Amino acid sequence: MDSVAIRQRLDALITARGEDYASLSRLLGRNPTYVQQFVKRGVPRRLSEEDRHTLAAHFGIAERLLGGLADRATTVMTRPGAATAGDYVLIPHLDIGASAGGGAEPGGETPVAILAFQSGWVRSVASGRPEALSVIQVEGDSMLPTLADGDNILVDTDDRERLRDGIYVLRTDDALLVKRLSVNPATRRLTIRSDNDAYPSWDDCDPSTVAVIGRVVWVGRRLA
Repeated sequence: MDSVAIRQRLDALITARGEDYASLSRLLGRNPTYVQQFVKRGVPRRLSEEDRHTLAAHFGIAERLLGGLADRATTVMTRPGAATAGDYVLIPHLDIGASAGGGAEPGGETPVAILAFQSGWVRSVASGRPEALSVIQVEGDSMLPTLADGDNILVDTDDRERLRDGIYVLRTDDALLVKRLSVNPATRRLTIRSDNDAYPSWDDCDPSTVAVIGRVVWVGRRLA
């Protein structure tokens, strides 16, 4: 497994549990900066087998998620009132832009971060499998004021067969678009439009000609 992905996953787990690098370093019997150096600088390049086993047990996850080749039995250790890793879903933030404009070229589908969402909340907004979820970034202004350039959106790729009114990520040629779909209840044909009135819409579209990637179920943004 890629070292960057392992470090990002570990960092997301630490954030989700409200822990800190120094306390985990002490858990491993290491110097106080050990975990921080691994996460931020990649030093050491990989976790030792015992460190990996201890961290996997602490967070209640499979060792393979931290670079192990095979899983060993683990014991989950939690402090009173703490959420275990099993209470969270780790979702990749992919290096792909969904254009709210003229169309964005997909990037390589490599996670730039691993984000931790509470599993109960994920079940309340998404259709099913956590593996079908990813976070991507909006590019452009055609979906203003609903979505702005730079917003992060959670996309459920399992929720694309039963089309209904909502915001979806679409593929056109080699570009991704984020648009609002409306379904005619009589004909089941689609209207594809932007929330920004300065951009055109497409009416009476045949659903079979529209390549739907997934439904947008959440948006997050950085405050200015």
